[in-house]
Amino acid sequence: MKTVLITGCSSGYGLETARYFLAQGWNVIATMRTPREGLFPPSDRLRVLALDVTRPESIAAAIEAAGPIDVLVNNAGIGALGAFEATPMSKVRALFETNTFGVMAMTQAVLPMFRRQRSGVVVNVTSSVTLAPMPLVAAYTASKTAIQGFTGSLAHELRDFGLAVKLVEPGYGPSTNFTQNSGEAIDAMIPEAYAPFANSIFAAFATQGPVTTAADVAEIVWLAANDPSERLRYPAGPDAVALAAA
Repeated sequence: MKTVLITGCSSGYGLETARYFLAQGWNVIATMRTPREGLFPPSDRLRVLALDVTRPESIAAAIEAAGPIDVLVNNAGIGALGAFEATPMSKVRALFETNTFGVMAMTQAVLPMFRRQRSGVVVNVTSSVTLAPMPLVAAYTASKTAIQGFTGSLAHELRDFGLAVKLVEPGYGPSTNFTQNSGEAIDAMIPEAYAPFANSIFAAFATQGPVTTAADVAEIVWLAANDPSERLRYPAGPDAVALAAA
């Protein structure tokens, strides 16, 4: 029976992914900044741990409490929607602390264990914004694109140790809390001069065709974690699959 540690499990993709792995018979370590046991069905194969990926001491404590794992899913992330001109640099840094440096720190924390085991998979959840430029998410895109390059390079470093690193690229998921955890009001990040452009973008989102669900992402994370091939990228959701094909 294998064990997966998943970050950012309080909602959205992380929550659904943890439930999916649990349903497949895995041991699941679901982490979040503020643990909430009631999110999951009772199971002796589930542990819910506190973890803030921006704090080294929190990472160390979670890794120690988790014990041996087979797969790390770096899912924790925050979003930001608005004109870059109006995006405070404090928000840009916060995006990178969670979406970029948090992923790197978690990966670095588990690699000694994986290397000793001569087995292990890291699955990094990014976004379809890395597949095609999208407006009003410039800083967010930068934080996720950095992980694309990081993951591709790291895969080469780790192959000789029998370790794998994968990228899951979800599409547009309107059911997620993309901006709710950003700490910034959308209106504050869209100045009046940008309003006509922003409104046209929001209208396009509202009429978009098939979008990505949390279930789509959970299934693809599962596929990536269990795929023994050297495949690197896994688009998740019909819109992401279409972008990847294009």
